Amino acid sequence: MTVEQQARGAAGAGRRRSRKDEILEIAVGLFAARGYHGVSMDDIGAAAGVTGPALYHHFAGKEAMLAAALIPVSDGLLAGGRERSAGHPDDPRGVLESLIDFHVEFALANPAVIALHLHELDRLPDEPRRQIRRLQRLYVEEWVTVLTALHPGMPASEARVLAHAAFGLMNSTPFLGGEVDRRRRAELLRDATLAALLA
Repeated sequence: MTVEQQARGAAGAGRRRSRKDEILEIAVGLFAARGYHGVSMDDIGAAAGVTGPALYHHFAGKEAMLAAALIPVSDGLLAGGRERSAGHPDDPRGVLESLIDFHVEFALANPAVIALHLHELDRLPDEPRRQIRRLQRLYVEEWVTVLTALHPGMPASEARVLAHAAFGLMNSTPFLGGEVDRRRRAELLRDATLAALLA
């Protein structure tokens, strides 16, 4: 399953991966492991089993690959967050639990993408970077809405602090070892995030 399909959840399920999807997945893994500047088009081509120049049939360059990885993920997070928020009308606690479940599953499924967001977003040109930042802000506001409903009187600015703290907790997965199995990691992340946001 590609990065974009994972972020979009069921919407991407069952679609056959294209060669472009496969190359993008390889590039994301290399960027996350070595850093954006530590990977050349030739490196990506070698890992994908094609020559570096052949990659230009699919992508204009490394920046285009990075944008192709990060924009759909941010878009998918926003769409998924809105869907979860709409699924529990008049139940802020239910919305929060659903948002946490959604984000934890995303984080565990996409450690390479999280690493890219944390370390490589500034490598993008202005326009795609602005687009991603806008999508991220809108996703944060889904969390702010539910947190201010759960904590009457809490200013939105403080709710944003809590939301970003929660993302930091849940997005710690790229730095976790494999000594705890995935199911238990999900439980720990869910419980810790819920406790922090309800305190």
